[in-house]
Amino acid sequence: MPATVRYDEQYCPVARALDVLGDRWTLLVLREVMAGQERFNDIRSNLPGIAPGVLTARIRTLMDEDLIAAEGSESRPRYVITERGKETLPVMRALSRFGMPLLDAPNDKKANRPWSAVQTCLVAYYDPEAAEGISENYSVQCGDEEFTLSSRGTVKTDQSTVLKLEVSPAVLFRIRKEFISLEKAIERGDVVVNGSKAALKRFSRVFGLR
Repeated sequence: MPATVRYDEQYCPVARALDVLGDRWTLLVLREVMAGQERFNDIRSNLPGIAPGVLTARIRTLMDEDLIAAEGSESRPRYVITERGKETLPVMRALSRFGMPLLDAPNDKKANRPWSAVQTCLVAYYDPEAAEGISENYSVQCGDEEFTLSSRGTVKTDQSTVLKLEVSPAVLFRIRKEFISLEKAIERGDVVVNGSKAALKRFSRVFGLR
């Protein structure tokens, strides 16, 4: 059964979604697979506190619901996101926006992962109305990982870009939580920009940065 508590008596899509995604750890396991963590041990290492049996059960649920798939050998499978699984991206992004104000102040001592920082601080705040009429790509060097973001709200690879930002995950969280403005972070050297002021302004507008 996909969830500890089921909502069979409620004919409601929200209740049915909670049957699939509402258990503790389920969305976090899905997050890890989305982030490219393909192996059981890799997923577990990024989810401190999860028991192996619980992780096995959550993976089974996600596979049963066609949100992730197993590839490779049966003894050591690789887990990948499915097309159905990608449909949960708006849910993840909405949860990112909801949870951002609940986070404590970020600092470099905490485990701020580059993928998580870019997804939750930038991609989750993509504004399609602000991006109307803009068609370009931006490079974000976050920690030791590089991401290419599109003004169309997608994450791309191997695309030419009009702007490059270099920023640590912790600083990106501080900007998003408005402990510091993007302009001030640039002045202090916490963010390094390679590109025009106009491109930076468009990037800020598209991803809702102040």
